[in-house]
Amino acid sequence: MSDQALIDQAAKGLAAGHLVAFPTETVYGLGADALSLSAVARVFSVKGRPADHPLIVHVADLNAAKALASDWPESAQGLAQAFWPGPLTLIVQKADCVPIAVTGGQQTVGLRVPSHPMALDLLRAFGQVGSGAVAAPSANRFGGVSPTRAQDVSRSLAGRLGANDQILDGGACQVGLESSIVDCTVDPPRLLRPGGLPRAAIEAVVALAPPPASPLPSKGAPSTEAPQIHQTPRVSGSLDSHYAPSTRLLMLSRKALLESAAARAESQPSSRAALCFCFDPTGVAVSPSLIIQQAPTDAADYGRSLYARLNDWDQQGFDELWLETPPLTPEWEAVWDRLRRASHRDSSAAT
Repeated sequence: MSDQALIDQAAKGLAAGHLVAFPTETVYGLGADALSLSAVARVFSVKGRPADHPLIVHVADLNAAKALASDWPESAQGLAQAFWPGPLTLIVQKADCVPIAVTGGQQTVGLRVPSHPMALDLLRAFGQVGSGAVAAPSANRFGGVSPTRAQDVSRSLAGRLGANDQILDGGACQVGLESSIVDCTVDPPRLLRPGGLPRAAIEAVVALAPPPASPLPSKGAPSTEAPQIHQTPRVSGSLDSHYAPSTRLLMLSRKALLESAAARAESQPSSRAALCFCFDPTGVAVSPSLIIQQAPTDAADYGRSLYARLNDWDQQGFDELWLETPPLTPEWEAVWDRLRRASHRDSSAAT
């Protein structure tokens, strides 16, 4: 079956209330008709997602987005014109047609026009046979590592999708981290989640409100601290523990990483190895129970491959994942955010 035939079939499936996992430039989404309560309920059920955690609604163009908003601020217009299609979600006041179940009980909705060709084709095709609005969180179990390949979706949601649900394979995602989320219901707008679109690019179009705390650790702060992003209203990916692999993930400063590697080298060999993902393997003590891989030094390259690596490492039986803390510079803000949440484990951690 051709890609277009698969897309047409998927659009008809969405119109019939079924789910479709589809690629975007950021991550794969688990899509449902955003205006169907029963279809949206299935998304929450399949993912195991709390009902108060809002979904992002994907549409094919700016006009379709405006139809789902009761108010469209100047800031939203400027950002949409500059960056759509692309990895940017805008928070605006929702229109009455958007179910409260989609927004987690809030009067605001997150809207996005993705740039992946298959995603846009699906949204356009769905607009011909249905609402054209697709509510889609990442296509994985809630709290886990987001999928950036079709096989990640299949593995994470094995046994959870129905016979009439569908997975569209559009290859590996080109951005690899979720969209940046900007709250346009306030003036000046606020960046609620750093993501595939850098803060600097957004600030070139609109002035953003400064976060309550610095988005990056101060120079005197411990190197294991990460950016704190103010989260109002509630948005996707805002829990302290999120994007987490099953394997324990530790963020280690360069000094702590070298010390841990040396200690492991001096100890009795373990039946399972740890994975050390560092920017420079020089000086890292080699041992049979430590597998060393070199990390990309470019923030965009690192983010693009991060989730695929985490998903793969989870299948390889490591006892721990050691990730060297990235540089404390603005271009690493989104990576910091994901690693901080992926390494956060407590009694309320999402699983």
